[in-house]
Amino acid sequence: PDLMRITICAVGRLKPGPERALVDDYLSRLDRTGKPLALGPARVVELDERKVATRTAQSAAIQKTLSPGTLTVALDERGVSWTSRDLAEKVAHWRDHGQSELAFLIGGADGLDPELRNKAEVNLSLGAMVWPHMLARVMLAEQLYRATTILAGTPYHRE
Repeated sequence: PDLMRITICAVGRLKPGPERALVDDYLSRLDRTGKPLALGPARVVELDERKVATRTAQSAAIQKTLSPGTLTVALDERGVSWTSRDLAEKVAHWRDHGQSELAFLIGGADGLDPELRNKAEVNLSLGAMVWPHMLARVMLAEQLYRATTILAGTPYHRE
């Protein structure tokens, strides 16, 4: 089967450092674990917040990075809260129903444009607390890797 590509599309750039190292590590692990499961490759698309200063400009820039037919999940603190297993099951469901591209959208300091949020298939919360976008990216990358380990049946995830 074709691989379902996974993109984290984020406003803002991570500087070299521990957050970028963690994101890169989790996504490379996702690629290794996910390939036999038809998941990946995973990538990060970063938008320079200095070039897209408003939420409207950010929304337009995000949409330009997405291929037609990409299923989008907007990260938003008002969204649904899933367990790691819920996320794994959703990813598998989308893959199994022919979705070839999946994108997770992370807004800038003011969040995502409401219109873009409303267009997303899912608005997903990483919890009731608000996280800086650099840590949200790390947490999302880890959860996507964890989802592949759940689907692969490896012992990484424990319940």
